[in-house]
Amino acid sequence: MSLYADEIIRFSSVLKMSYNLIAGREELKRLKLREKKHLISVALPFSDLIYGFPNLVPVFPIRMHVFKISKYLSLLGSSASLFGWDNVSKFLGYVKNMGINEVNKVIDQIIDDVIETLNEKYNEMFDIGVERGISSDFCFALKTLVGMYVTKSKNVSANMNYSIRCSAWNKYLESLKAIDGNVKQIWLDIPPRNIGNALELLIENLSDVIHQLETLSGNSYNQNIMRDHFKVANQIKQDYKTILYDIGTSDFYPCNPATFSEVLALLSISFQDYNSNAKRYAENIHQMVNEMRERIRKGIGMDVSEMPKVLVTPMFGGWEPQTHEIIYELGGRALYADWDVLRFLDEVPISNTTNPIEAYAKFLLNITENGVGCDNNTLTNSYIRVAEKTKVDGVVFNQLFGCHSISNCFTLLKEKTRKDLEIPAIALTFNRIGENLEQVKTRLGAFMEMLT
Repeated sequence: MSLYADEIIRFSSVLKMSYNLIAGREELKRLKLREKKHLISVALPFSDLIYGFPNLVPVFPIRMHVFKISKYLSLLGSSASLFGWDNVSKFLGYVKNMGINEVNKVIDQIIDDVIETLNEKYNEMFDIGVERGISSDFCFALKTLVGMYVTKSKNVSANMNYSIRCSAWNKYLESLKAIDGNVKQIWLDIPPRNIGNALELLIENLSDVIHQLETLSGNSYNQNIMRDHFKVANQIKQDYKTILYDIGTSDFYPCNPATFSEVLALLSISFQDYNSNAKRYAENIHQMVNEMRERIRKGIGMDVSEMPKVLVTPMFGGWEPQTHEIIYELGGRALYADWDVLRFLDEVPISNTTNPIEAYAKFLLNITENGVGCDNNTLTNSYIRVAEKTKVDGVVFNQLFGCHSISNCFTLLKEKTRKDLEIPAIALTFNRIGENLEQVKTRLGAFMEMLT
Protein backbone atom coordinates (compact mmCIF):
# COMPACT_ATOMS: atom_id res chain seq x y z
CA MET A 1 0.00 0.00 0.00
CA SER A 2 1.20 3.48 -0.80
CA LEU A 3 2.17 5.69 2.10
CA TYR A 4 -0.55 8.14 1.15
CA ALA A 5 -3.45 5.79 0.42
CA ASP A 6 -4.85 5.73 3.95
CA GLU A 7 -5.11 9.53 4.09
CA ILE A 8 -5.87 10.59 0.53
CA ILE A 9 -9.41 9.23 0.66
CA ARG A 10 -10.23 11.89 3.27
CA PHE A 11 -9.72 14.56 0.59
CA SER A 12 -12.72 14.43 -1.74
CA SER A 13 -11.03 17.06 -3.95
CA VAL A 14 -8.07 14.74 -4.53
CA LEU A 15 -10.40 11.84 -5.28
CA LYS A 16 -12.21 13.95 -7.88
CA MET A 17 -9.00 15.19 -9.47
CA SER A 18 -7.55 11.67 -9.57
CA TYR A 19 -10.75 10.35 -11.13
CA ASN A 20 -10.81 13.06 -13.78
CA LEU A 21 -7.15 12.41 -14.60
CA ILE A 22 -7.18 8.63 -14.80
CA ALA A 23 -10.75 7.81 -15.82
CA GLY A 24 -11.15 10.67 -18.26
CA ARG A 25 -11.10 8.44 -21.36
CA GLU A 26 -14.84 7.79 -21.32
CA GLU A 27 -15.60 11.46 -20.93
CA LEU A 28 -13.26 12.32 -23.81
CA LYS A 29 -14.92 9.66 -26.00
CA ARG A 30 -18.31 11.15 -25.22
CA LEU A 31 -17.14 14.67 -26.05
CA LYS A 32 -15.66 13.52 -29.35
CA LEU A 33 -18.25 11.02 -30.58
CA ARG A 34 -21.53 12.27 -29.13
CA GLU A 35 -20.97 15.99 -28.75
CA LYS A 36 -18.76 16.20 -31.87
CA LYS A 37 -16.07 18.21 -30.13
CA HIS A 38 -12.48 18.28 -31.34
CA LEU A 39 -9.76 16.92 -29.06
CA ILE A 40 -6.53 18.95 -29.26
CA SER A 41 -3.32 17.34 -28.06
CA VAL A 42 -1.22 19.44 -25.66
CA ALA A 43 1.90 18.90 -23.58
CA LEU A 44 3.34 21.27 -20.97
CA PRO A 45 0.83 23.84 -19.64
CA PHE A 46 -0.05 25.26 -23.07
CA SER A 47 -3.77 24.56 -23.20
CA ASP A 48 -5.15 28.05 -22.57
CA LEU A 49 -5.90 29.20 -26.11
CA ILE A 50 -7.96 26.08 -26.79
CA TYR A 51 -10.38 27.07 -24.01
CA GLY A 52 -11.35 30.09 -26.10
CA PHE A 53 -13.57 27.86 -28.26
CA PRO A 54 -16.57 25.96 -26.83
CA ASN A 55 -16.17 22.87 -29.04
CA LEU A 56 -12.40 22.41 -28.67
CA VAL A 57 -11.05 20.25 -25.82
CA PRO A 58 -7.38 20.19 -24.77
CA VAL A 59 -6.05 16.81 -23.70
CA PHE A 60 -2.72 15.57 -22.44
CA PRO A 61 -2.65 12.45 -24.65
CA ILE A 62 -1.84 9.84 -22.00
CA ARG A 63 -5.32 10.49 -20.59
CA MET A 64 -6.89 8.88 -23.67
CA HIS A 65 -5.47 5.51 -22.68
CA VAL A 66 -7.26 2.71 -20.86
CA PHE A 67 -5.91 2.25 -17.34
CA LYS A 68 -6.33 -0.99 -15.50
CA ILE A 69 -8.02 0.74 -12.57
CA SER A 70 -10.66 2.54 -14.59
CA LYS A 71 -13.38 0.02 -13.65
CA TYR A 72 -12.77 0.67 -9.95
CA LEU A 73 -12.68 4.42 -10.37
CA SER A 74 -15.79 4.18 -12.53
CA LEU A 75 -17.61 2.69 -9.56
CA LEU A 76 -16.47 5.62 -7.46
CA GLY A 77 -17.56 8.00 -10.20
CA SER A 78 -20.98 6.37 -10.45
CA SER A 79 -21.40 6.55 -6.68
CA ALA A 80 -20.30 10.18 -6.68
CA SER A 81 -22.84 11.06 -9.37
CA LEU A 82 -25.56 9.79 -7.03
CA PHE A 83 -24.29 10.80 -3.60
CA GLY A 84 -21.63 13.44 -4.26
CA TRP A 85 -17.85 13.16 -3.88
CA ASP A 86 -17.90 14.52 -0.33
CA ASN A 87 -20.19 11.71 0.84
CA VAL A 88 -18.16 9.09 -1.05
CA SER A 89 -15.01 10.37 0.64
CA LYS A 90 -16.65 10.31 4.09
CA PHE A 91 -17.93 6.79 3.50
CA LEU A 92 -14.51 5.53 2.44
CA GLY A 93 -12.97 7.12 5.50
CA TYR A 94 -15.60 5.51 7.72
CA VAL A 95 -14.96 2.08 6.19
CA LYS A 96 -11.21 2.51 6.63
CA ASN A 97 -11.73 3.37 10.29
CA MET A 98 -13.79 0.22 10.84
CA GLY A 99 -10.76 -1.88 9.93
CA ILE A 100 -12.52 -4.41 7.68
CA ASN A 101 -9.49 -5.97 6.00
CA GLU A 102 -11.21 -7.20 2.84
CA VAL A 103 -12.82 -3.83 2.15
CA ASN A 104 -9.66 -1.97 3.12
CA LYS A 105 -7.66 -3.92 0.55
CA VAL A 106 -10.07 -2.91 -2.20
CA ILE A 107 -9.92 0.77 -1.18
CA ASP A 108 -6.14 0.69 -0.89
CA GLN A 109 -5.92 -0.89 -4.33
CA ILE A 110 -8.13 1.79 -5.86
CA ILE A 111 -6.12 4.66 -4.44
CA ASP A 112 -2.67 3.10 -4.65
CA ASP A 113 -3.13 2.18 -8.31
CA VAL A 114 -3.82 5.77 -9.34
CA ILE A 115 -0.12 6.62 -9.24
CA GLU A 116 1.24 3.15 -9.98
CA THR A 117 -0.85 2.73 -13.11
CA LEU A 118 0.27 6.14 -14.36
CA ASN A 119 3.90 5.14 -13.87
CA GLU A 120 3.36 1.86 -15.68
CA LYS A 121 1.68 3.67 -18.57
CA TYR A 122 4.53 6.19 -18.79
CA ASN A 123 7.04 3.33 -19.04
CA GLU A 124 4.86 1.62 -21.66
CA MET A 125 4.80 4.82 -23.73
CA PHE A 126 8.58 5.16 -23.25
CA ASP A 127 9.10 1.66 -24.71
CA ILE A 128 6.81 2.43 -27.67
CA GLY A 129 8.73 5.63 -28.32
CA VAL A 130 12.03 3.73 -28.32
CA GLU A 131 10.58 1.05 -30.62
CA ARG A 132 9.42 3.80 -32.96
CA GLY A 133 13.06 4.74 -33.42
CA ILE A 134 13.16 8.09 -31.66
CA SER A 135 16.68 9.39 -31.15
CA SER A 136 18.42 7.87 -28.14
CA ASP A 137 19.54 11.38 -27.27
CA PHE A 138 15.96 12.37 -26.44
CA CYS A 139 14.88 12.44 -22.80
CA PHE A 140 12.26 10.30 -21.05
CA ALA A 141 9.50 12.88 -21.58
CA LEU A 142 9.96 13.09 -25.34
CA LYS A 143 10.14 9.33 -25.72
CA THR A 144 6.90 8.93 -23.77
CA LEU A 145 5.23 11.70 -25.78
CA VAL A 146 6.15 9.89 -28.99
CA GLY A 147 4.58 6.74 -27.53
CA MET A 148 1.43 8.65 -26.61
CA TYR A 149 1.20 10.20 -30.05
CA VAL A 150 1.82 6.95 -31.93
CA THR A 151 -0.95 5.22 -29.99
CA LYS A 152 -3.56 7.99 -29.76
CA SER A 153 -3.00 10.55 -32.53
CA LYS A 154 -5.97 9.06 -34.42
CA ASN A 155 -8.26 10.47 -31.73
CA VAL A 156 -7.17 14.11 -32.01
CA SER A 157 -7.95 16.72 -34.62
CA ALA A 158 -4.85 18.81 -34.03
CA ASN A 159 -1.66 19.11 -32.04
CA MET A 160 -0.84 22.41 -30.33
CA ASN A 161 2.85 23.21 -30.81
CA TYR A 162 4.76 25.91 -28.96
CA SER A 163 8.41 26.57 -29.74
CA ILE A 164 10.58 26.72 -26.62
CA ARG A 165 14.27 26.77 -25.73
CA CYS A 166 14.74 22.98 -25.92
CA SER A 167 15.96 22.04 -29.42
CA ALA A 168 14.98 18.39 -28.86
CA TRP A 169 11.42 19.49 -28.00
CA ASN A 170 11.18 21.46 -31.22
CA LYS A 171 12.56 18.50 -33.22
CA TYR A 172 10.00 16.23 -31.58
CA LEU A 173 7.17 18.56 -32.60
CA GLU A 174 8.50 18.72 -36.16
CA SER A 175 8.49 14.91 -36.30
CA LEU A 176 4.79 14.56 -35.45
CA LYS A 177 3.65 15.03 -39.05
CA ALA A 178 5.66 11.97 -40.06
CA ILE A 179 3.89 9.92 -37.37
CA ASP A 180 0.38 10.90 -38.46
CA GLY A 181 -0.06 13.24 -41.39
CA ASN A 182 -3.82 13.44 -40.87
CA VAL A 183 -3.47 15.48 -37.67
CA LYS A 184 -3.28 19.23 -38.13
CA GLN A 185 -0.13 20.77 -36.64
CA ILE A 186 -0.80 24.23 -35.19
CA TRP A 187 2.41 26.12 -34.48
CA LEU A 188 2.97 29.15 -32.30
CA ASP A 189 6.42 30.61 -32.74
CA ILE A 190 7.45 32.58 -29.63
CA PRO A 191 10.27 35.13 -29.98
CA PRO A 192 13.22 34.02 -27.81
CA ARG A 193 13.67 37.46 -26.26
CA ASN A 194 11.35 40.34 -25.38
CA ILE A 195 13.26 42.91 -27.39
CA GLY A 196 12.36 45.24 -30.25
CA ASN A 197 8.99 44.39 -31.75
CA ALA A 198 8.79 40.95 -30.07
CA LEU A 199 5.39 41.68 -28.50
CA GLU A 200 3.86 42.85 -31.77
CA LEU A 201 5.30 39.84 -33.58
CA LEU A 202 3.92 37.42 -30.99
CA ILE A 203 0.47 39.05 -31.10
CA GLU A 204 0.51 38.58 -34.87
CA ASN A 205 1.53 34.92 -34.44
CA LEU A 206 -1.23 34.40 -31.87
CA SER A 207 -3.77 35.93 -34.25
CA ASP A 208 -2.70 33.43 -36.90
CA VAL A 209 -3.11 30.53 -34.43
CA ILE A 210 -6.56 31.81 -33.45
CA HIS A 211 -7.52 31.91 -37.11
CA GLN A 212 -6.47 28.25 -37.46
CA LEU A 213 -8.48 27.36 -34.34
CA GLU A 214 -11.48 29.23 -35.76
CA THR A 215 -11.25 27.22 -38.98
CA LEU A 216 -11.03 23.96 -37.04
CA SER A 217 -13.77 24.91 -34.60
CA GLY A 218 -16.19 26.53 -37.02
CA ASN A 219 -16.76 29.19 -34.35
CA SER A 220 -15.48 32.75 -34.22
CA TYR A 221 -13.04 33.79 -31.53
CA ASN A 222 -14.79 35.52 -28.62
CA GLN A 223 -12.82 37.92 -26.44
CA ASN A 224 -15.17 37.52 -23.50
CA ILE A 225 -14.85 33.71 -23.45
CA MET A 226 -11.07 33.97 -23.62
CA ARG A 227 -10.97 36.68 -20.96
CA ASP A 228 -13.16 34.61 -18.64
CA HIS A 229 -10.93 31.57 -19.12
CA PHE A 230 -7.79 33.50 -18.19
CA LYS A 231 -9.51 34.62 -14.99
CA VAL A 232 -10.27 30.97 -14.18
CA ALA A 233 -6.68 30.00 -15.00
CA ASN A 234 -5.36 32.74 -12.72
CA GLN A 235 -7.57 31.46 -9.89
CA ILE A 236 -6.11 27.97 -10.39
CA LYS A 237 -2.59 29.38 -10.20
CA GLN A 238 -3.38 31.30 -7.03
CA ASP A 239 -4.65 28.15 -5.30
CA TYR A 240 -1.72 26.11 -6.63
CA LYS A 241 0.72 28.61 -5.10
CA THR A 242 -1.23 28.59 -1.84
CA ILE A 243 -0.78 24.82 -1.58
CA LEU A 244 2.87 25.01 -2.55
CA TYR A 245 4.03 28.02 -0.57
CA ASP A 246 1.57 28.67 2.26
CA ILE A 247 0.83 25.06 3.22
CA GLY A 248 3.95 23.40 1.82
CA THR A 249 6.32 25.59 3.84
CA SER A 250 4.31 25.44 7.09
CA ASP A 251 5.23 23.51 10.23
CA PHE A 252 1.99 21.52 10.26
CA TYR A 253 0.70 19.50 7.31
CA PRO A 254 -2.90 18.35 6.81
CA CYS A 255 -1.48 14.87 6.05
CA ASN A 256 1.88 13.11 6.16
CA PRO A 257 4.58 14.55 3.86
CA ALA A 258 4.40 11.57 1.49
CA THR A 259 0.71 12.31 0.94
CA PHE A 260 1.47 15.97 0.37
CA SER A 261 4.17 15.12 -2.21
CA GLU A 262 1.70 12.85 -4.01
CA VAL A 263 -0.77 15.72 -4.21
CA LEU A 264 1.91 17.99 -5.68
CA ALA A 265 2.77 15.27 -8.21
CA LEU A 266 -0.92 14.96 -9.11
CA LEU A 267 -1.15 18.72 -9.60
CA SER A 268 1.98 18.76 -11.74
CA ILE A 269 0.60 16.16 -14.15
CA SER A 270 -3.00 17.38 -14.31
CA PHE A 271 -2.12 21.09 -14.60
CA GLN A 272 -1.00 20.58 -18.21
CA ASP A 273 -4.56 20.38 -19.57
CA TYR A 274 -6.61 21.13 -16.40
CA ASN A 275 -8.04 17.61 -16.86
CA SER A 276 -9.80 18.97 -20.00
CA ASN A 277 -12.18 21.14 -17.96
CA ALA A 278 -10.69 24.31 -16.50
CA LYS A 279 -13.76 25.42 -14.51
CA ARG A 280 -14.12 22.01 -12.87
CA TYR A 281 -10.39 21.92 -12.15
CA ALA A 282 -10.59 25.36 -10.55
CA GLU A 283 -13.41 24.16 -8.28
CA ASN A 284 -11.43 21.04 -7.31
CA ILE A 285 -8.18 22.80 -6.47
CA HIS A 286 -10.01 25.53 -4.52
CA GLN A 287 -11.79 22.84 -2.54
CA MET A 288 -8.43 21.18 -1.98
CA VAL A 289 -7.11 24.36 -0.38
CA ASN A 290 -10.20 24.61 1.84
CA GLU A 291 -9.98 20.96 2.89
CA MET A 292 -6.32 21.31 3.77
CA ARG A 293 -6.89 24.49 5.76
CA GLU A 294 -9.84 22.96 7.60
CA ARG A 295 -7.78 19.93 8.65
CA ILE A 296 -4.99 22.20 9.83
CA ARG A 297 -7.47 24.33 11.77
CA LYS A 298 -8.76 21.21 13.53
CA GLY A 299 -5.24 19.96 14.23
CA ILE A 300 -5.68 16.96 11.92
CA GLY A 301 -2.44 16.06 10.22
CA MET A 302 1.20 15.97 11.17
CA ASP A 303 3.75 18.21 12.86
CA VAL A 304 6.58 18.53 10.32
CA SER A 305 8.51 21.35 11.96
CA GLU A 306 11.56 19.13 12.56
CA MET A 307 11.55 17.57 9.08
CA PRO A 308 13.93 19.20 6.56
CA LYS A 309 12.38 20.36 3.29
CA VAL A 310 13.89 19.22 -0.01
CA LEU A 311 13.15 20.71 -3.42
CA VAL A 312 13.12 17.93 -6.02
CA THR A 313 13.43 19.35 -9.52
CA PRO A 314 13.01 19.20 -12.47
CA MET A 315 10.43 16.42 -12.62
CA PHE A 316 8.14 17.46 -15.50
CA GLY A 317 10.39 15.66 -18.02
CA GLY A 318 10.35 12.42 -16.05
CA TRP A 319 11.45 11.53 -12.54
CA GLU A 320 11.51 8.62 -10.12
CA PRO A 321 8.17 8.84 -8.25
CA GLN A 322 9.55 6.90 -5.28
CA THR A 323 11.93 9.77 -4.54
CA HIS A 324 9.56 11.54 -2.17
CA GLU A 325 8.67 8.33 -0.33
CA ILE A 326 12.37 7.61 0.18
CA ILE A 327 12.92 11.16 1.46
CA TYR A 328 9.96 10.75 3.83
CA GLU A 329 11.30 7.44 5.15
CA LEU A 330 14.62 9.20 5.76
CA GLY A 331 12.92 11.89 7.84
CA GLY A 332 12.39 14.64 5.26
CA ARG A 333 9.66 16.10 3.06
CA ALA A 334 9.85 16.68 -0.68
CA LEU A 335 8.38 19.59 -2.64
CA TYR A 336 7.74 19.73 -6.39
CA ALA A 337 7.55 23.22 -7.88
CA ASP A 338 8.48 22.88 -11.55
CA TRP A 339 5.66 24.98 -12.95
CA ASP A 340 6.69 27.95 -10.82
CA VAL A 341 10.37 27.48 -11.68
CA LEU A 342 9.37 27.69 -15.34
CA ARG A 343 7.02 30.64 -14.56
CA PHE A 344 3.82 28.89 -15.66
CA LEU A 345 2.25 29.85 -12.32
CA ASP A 346 2.67 33.55 -13.16
CA GLU A 347 -0.74 35.01 -13.86
CA VAL A 348 -1.96 36.28 -17.22
CA PRO A 349 -2.28 40.09 -16.80
CA ILE A 350 -6.00 40.21 -17.57
CA SER A 351 -8.79 42.61 -16.60
CA ASN A 352 -12.31 43.36 -17.80
CA THR A 353 -10.95 45.76 -20.41
CA THR A 354 -7.74 43.96 -21.37
CA ASN A 355 -7.25 42.56 -24.84
CA PRO A 356 -6.84 38.87 -23.90
CA ILE A 357 -4.50 38.07 -26.78
CA GLU A 358 -2.18 40.92 -25.85
CA ALA A 359 -2.30 39.78 -22.21
CA TYR A 360 -1.46 36.20 -23.21
CA ALA A 361 1.37 37.43 -25.41
CA LYS A 362 2.88 39.27 -22.44
CA PHE A 363 2.54 36.10 -20.34
CA LEU A 364 4.26 33.97 -22.99
CA LEU A 365 7.11 36.43 -23.40
CA ASN A 366 7.59 36.44 -19.64
CA ILE A 367 7.83 32.66 -19.30
CA THR A 368 10.09 32.51 -22.35
CA GLU A 369 12.48 35.15 -21.03
CA ASN A 370 12.39 34.10 -17.37
CA GLY A 371 11.29 30.47 -17.29
CA VAL A 372 10.84 27.64 -19.76
CA GLY A 373 12.67 29.41 -22.59
CA CYS A 374 15.50 31.12 -20.77
CA ASP A 375 19.27 30.57 -20.74
CA ASN A 376 21.12 28.50 -18.14
CA ASN A 377 22.01 31.42 -15.90
CA THR A 378 18.46 32.81 -15.79
CA LEU A 379 17.00 29.33 -15.33
CA THR A 380 19.41 28.66 -12.47
CA ASN A 381 18.36 31.92 -10.84
CA SER A 382 14.74 30.76 -11.10
CA TYR A 383 15.63 27.54 -9.25
CA ILE A 384 17.30 29.67 -6.58
CA ARG A 385 14.23 31.93 -6.39
CA VAL A 386 11.90 28.99 -5.79
CA ALA A 387 14.29 27.29 -3.36
CA GLU A 388 14.33 30.52 -1.37
CA LYS A 389 10.52 30.90 -1.48
CA THR A 390 10.00 27.32 -0.32
CA LYS A 391 12.64 27.76 2.40
CA VAL A 392 14.13 24.37 1.60
CA ASP A 393 17.13 22.87 3.36
CA GLY A 394 18.50 21.20 0.24
CA VAL A 395 17.97 20.66 -3.48
CA VAL A 396 17.83 17.33 -5.31
CA PHE A 397 18.43 17.97 -9.00
CA ASN A 398 17.00 15.40 -11.40
CA GLN A 399 19.40 14.99 -14.33
CA LEU A 400 17.55 13.37 -17.23
CA PHE A 401 19.46 11.19 -19.61
CA GLY A 402 19.27 12.83 -23.01
CA CYS A 403 18.41 16.32 -21.71
CA HIS A 404 20.77 18.93 -23.16
CA SER A 405 18.89 22.09 -22.27
CA ILE A 406 18.24 21.80 -18.51
CA SER A 407 20.39 19.03 -17.03
CA ASN A 408 23.58 20.94 -17.74
CA CYS A 409 22.47 23.61 -15.24
CA PHE A 410 23.49 21.53 -12.24
CA THR A 411 27.09 22.67 -11.85
CA LEU A 412 26.00 26.30 -11.77
CA LEU A 413 23.01 25.49 -9.55
CA LYS A 414 25.13 23.61 -7.01
CA GLU A 415 27.52 26.51 -6.77
CA LYS A 416 24.75 29.08 -6.35
CA THR A 417 22.80 27.09 -3.75
CA ARG A 418 25.98 26.79 -1.69
CA LYS A 419 27.00 30.42 -2.13
CA ASP A 420 23.65 32.26 -2.11
CA LEU A 421 21.48 30.00 0.10
CA GLU A 422 24.15 28.05 2.02
CA ILE A 423 22.35 24.76 1.40
CA PRO A 424 23.59 21.58 -0.31
CA ALA A 425 22.50 20.18 -3.66
CA ILE A 426 22.96 16.77 -5.24
CA ALA A 427 22.15 15.32 -8.65
CA LEU A 428 20.30 12.08 -9.36
CA THR A 429 20.49 10.58 -12.84
CA PHE A 430 17.24 9.40 -14.41
CA ASN A 431 16.47 7.41 -17.54
CA ARG A 432 13.33 5.36 -16.84
CA ILE A 433 10.91 4.89 -13.92
CA GLY A 434 12.03 2.08 -11.63
CA GLU A 435 15.65 1.95 -12.76
CA ASN A 436 18.58 2.34 -10.35
CA LEU A 437 16.35 2.53 -7.26
CA GLU A 438 19.09 1.23 -4.99
CA GLN A 439 21.46 3.90 -6.23
CA VAL A 440 18.78 6.53 -5.65
CA LYS A 441 18.27 5.28 -2.08
CA THR A 442 22.00 5.32 -1.40
CA ARG A 443 22.47 8.82 -2.77
CA LEU A 444 19.45 10.21 -0.94
CA GLY A 445 20.49 8.46 2.28
CA ALA A 446 23.86 10.18 2.28
CA PHE A 447 22.24 13.50 1.34
CA MET A 448 19.61 13.37 4.06
CA GLU A 449 22.28 12.66 6.67
CA MET A 450 23.61 16.13 5.90
CA LEU A 451 20.22 17.67 6.66
CA THR A 452 18.94 15.72 9.66
